[in-house]
Amino acid sequence: MIGANDPEVLARELLGRELDELDAEEQSVIRRVASGSYEGLDAAEAAQLSATFGERLADRVAAVGGSWAFILSFAFVLLAWVVVNNGALEAVGLPPFDRFPYIFLNLMLSMLAAIQAPVIMMSQNRQSAKDRIAARHDYEVNLRTQLEIMRLSTKLDRMVHFAIREAKKADEAIYEAIEDAKPAG
Repeated sequence: MIGANDPEVLARELLGRELDELDAEEQSVIRRVASGSYEGLDAAEAAQLSATFGERLADRVAAVGGSWAFILSFAFVLLAWVVVNNGALEAVGLPPFDRFPYIFLNLMLSMLAAIQAPVIMMSQNRQSAKDRIAARHDYEVNLRTQLEIMRLSTKLDRMVHFAIREAKKADEAIYEAIEDAKPAG
């Protein structure tokens, strides 16, 4: 079997390069394949372990702010604001607190957008980081698979060559037995 426990030999025979010529990620994969260890965190777990409180909060705000429930409830609040300030309060004898053109509502929406936009961008940056972790994980899985296929292919080739060699020996032994069994003369 190809240098089963030696990462130097694995790198040379499977990838055609010396171990120190490989990038850090490839070296890590080669070492794990050589040692036979295959456990590791998936991309989501790795990203979650390194997340700060602010990053988790940004993810949650982005999840809520990008949901249909938020959009529909926010549309309801806006509609209620307009209805209340367009005569509903006057009908009960109170003056509207934000008459048309709804300057206070505009200020509140601007402040909400000013706060929500950077939080959503933080969440998008975090998602990009998760995607990079997932891409590295996928690359590692693919490299491991390729290395294992190459190892199995080499092992299978050796077994086939051994079987052919043994078959030739058996064939020669049968041929000799037939030759010996032929009557002389």
